[in-house]
Amino acid sequence: MPAFLDLKIALDNSRLDQTYNTPALATIFLFAEQLDWLNGGGGLEWAASRCDRSAEILYTWAERSDFAQPFVAKPSDRSHVVGTIDFVDEIDASAVAKCCGPMASSTPSPTQARPQPAAHRHVPAIEPDDIAALCGAINYVVGALA
Repeated sequence: MPAFLDLKIALDNSRLDQTYNTPALATIFLFAEQLDWLNGGGGLEWAASRCDRSAEILYTWAERSDFAQPFVAKPSDRSHVVGTIDFVDEIDASAVAKCCGPMASSTPSPTQARPQPAAHRHVPAIEPDDIAALCGAINYVVGALA
């Protein structure tokens, strides 16, 4: 058996955050699968439209919210890949992010000392409906914390 198929070597290297063979065959396989999925969906335009839709959902929700607003005020300057939302001071952004899981994180913005929750990963693999669900979850959590 070739060493690159040895599960013990794979496990030992994994624990060291290393791969035995570079590039890792699993990475190449997953990359090819992702490309097939993107192409099957409609290609680059389709993928970009999913990001656009997710950004639209997030920013529209924030603009309509009583307690949140888009961190970047000018719509034409907003990212369609990473959306950062600013909460009013009365909202504990870290508590909201903790309750909402990995789709929301509370990270300090380079220009502000207080944490800013970021609804991130507006990438094609994230369903736009999941961004809408996140916005609903944030509404629920903020209401429950009030």
